[in-house]
Amino acid sequence: MAAISSSPQPHAASAKPHQRVRPRTWQALLRLSLIGGDLLALNGAMIGVYRFFRASIEASGAIIPSDPVAVMRFLLLFNLTALSIFAANGLYEMRRGGSRVDESFKVFTSVALTAVGAIVINTLLPQIGSDDLPVTRDLLVWSWAAALVGCVLMRVLHRATLVQLRAHGIDTRRLLIVGAREPGRLVWNTIRRRPELGYRVQGFLSDTEPVGSSVEGLPVLGHTAQLGRVIHATRADEVIIALSGRSTQDLIEIITLAEDETISIKVYPDTFQLITNNELSIGDLSDLPLVSVKNAALDNPWNRSLKRALDVFVATVILLFGAPVFMLIALAIRLESRGPVFFLQERVGMDTQPFWMLKFRTMRVDAEQMGTWTTQNDPRVTRVGRLLRRTSLDELPQMINVLLGDMSIVGPRPEQARWVEQFVQQIPRYMRRHKEKAGLTGWAQVNGLRGDTSIEERTRYDLYYIENWSLLFDLKIILRTIANFLTGKQENAY
Repeated sequence: MAAISSSPQPHAASAKPHQRVRPRTWQALLRLSLIGGDLLALNGAMIGVYRFFRASIEASGAIIPSDPVAVMRFLLLFNLTALSIFAANGLYEMRRGGSRVDESFKVFTSVALTAVGAIVINTLLPQIGSDDLPVTRDLLVWSWAAALVGCVLMRVLHRATLVQLRAHGIDTRRLLIVGAREPGRLVWNTIRRRPELGYRVQGFLSDTEPVGSSVEGLPVLGHTAQLGRVIHATRADEVIIALSGRSTQDLIEIITLAEDETISIKVYPDTFQLITNNELSIGDLSDLPLVSVKNAALDNPWNRSLKRALDVFVATVILLFGAPVFMLIALAIRLESRGPVFFLQERVGMDTQPFWMLKFRTMRVDAEQMGTWTTQNDPRVTRVGRLLRRTSLDELPQMINVLLGDMSIVGPRPEQARWVEQFVQQIPRYMRRHKEKAGLTGWAQVNGLRGDTSIEERTRYDLYYIENWSLLFDLKIILRTIANFLTGKQENAY
């Protein structure tokens, strides 16, 4: 196997075009392909075995439903049940370096539970006015066996495809290792033996080895205190901290250096930590235990799916039923001042990716030449614009941004790139806001922190939201936003 190093990769040239697609987008596509493979195997096994035994089922006197709707209803409930069971067993977490044996055991358990679920669904179908399907012992045994073999084979194929994609620069991650002594070298050598994991190790950070030197073929890029700068220079996606004999306070200080970045942080615990703490949530990289640092709730793909479903539902309802209001606002803007109805401005979103945010125009056309930051009684704001800002109706077109996936209904408000660069230097952990999608409203906004208010205080509220997200929390913020609009309590809206 070829070793992974920080030197140019053979496929570096071919990898460049793929980097334009966000890592999370590739993760979503790969996860969808894995789900599709499982559903293909499960449905193929069920339908194929049923067709094979159809003649014997009919010969036994059982009645097969003639209405295709009954079959489709069963398959819909069957697929939803299967997805829930497979997801609950952690089969869509997309962990790198997970054990194939563990995965196969989870597949075995999930397929067995899905078979039980299929029997329960079939038994309950008459209760909802639908025909049930005739089931025999042979049908159950063979469909279970075929589904198990099919799911395992589809996952083997998925894993083989993933290895090829990673060899061509897709779904790869740039990695930094903090610590060049024995624990750090162990992590490096483990990754070097497993190029199929898709890690591109950039180098070590070390306080014991000279900067610029080489440790087992990997360069030392800086001291631990320079972690933030090295992350920027290498555009790293992940950091593994592999230090021995360090106190908890030392680890926290190192983690803090990287916490502002949109980066995944993992700690390789030394032997003492493994012995004295048996309550750690540990995931492994091949045969190495790694402890993830601060996994936010929205790092979970199912939580992100729930949040996205809420976004699409709310945005669609508002755009459909709010269309007359949109037209009246557009007419009012055009009657008061010449110029476009909408205002487009580039903002910084998730993973620091720029996007064009849409609003109703509330200022003079030449407003940006007269200043950048909006203040109370700003002379650039038109009369219609003042009303729109006071009621936050100028934000309604951002529902289009939500449908496009650039924004969420709830999240940290997006800023312009120049302000982001300034705030990063001034405010600790500011960049953590950009680990999630920007929002149309947020926890800071419903608490009056908008307009010309403290960005430090806003950041604290945004981070609290990110680290304590739940679907109920989103609904609470949406309801408070609506209540503030109806009661006119739009604090600092100008």
